[in-house]
Amino acid sequence: MARFGPGAATLRPFLHKLRGVKIYGKIWIGDDVYLENEYPETIELHDGVVIILRTTILAHFKGLGKVIVEKNVRIGPGCTITASPGETLIIGEGSMLAAGSVVTKSVPSFTLVGGVPAKPIAKITYPLGKGMDYKSWRKGLIPIEKTRS
Repeated sequence: MARFGPGAATLRPFLHKLRGVKIYGKIWIGDDVYLENEYPETIELHDGVVIILRTTILAHFKGLGKVIVEKNVRIGPGCTITASPGETLIIGEGSMLAAGSVVTKSVPSFTLVGGVPAKPIAKITYPLGKGMDYKSWRKGLIPIEKTRS
């Protein structure tokens, strides 16, 4: 029910919380989002988090890790987030993960990341939150220069 039931802002977060996922504040969980089944208590989601459809968040593979998603993070569709054993992976406040990103390392606050593996694309100066304008958000992105090797 937590993956496919109705209520992205109501029932799904409630059911995940019952399972043991640590949820602080109001969040939004899209369809078919897989949140650590075996050790749900290793996932922490803060106020304003939006997780779009078919995202997977895992915190164990041959040992436990932890995933913390801070306030006002946007996770695009089809993302995979995995924490290494004994490590805490943090998605910083106000960050955004582009569609299909694979995140295995912490993401700094107010950073747009994307790709496989996810790499920083831009700094976010105008966080995209409820009621905020997408055009203004996009104009406020500051590209992160890639260094040539």
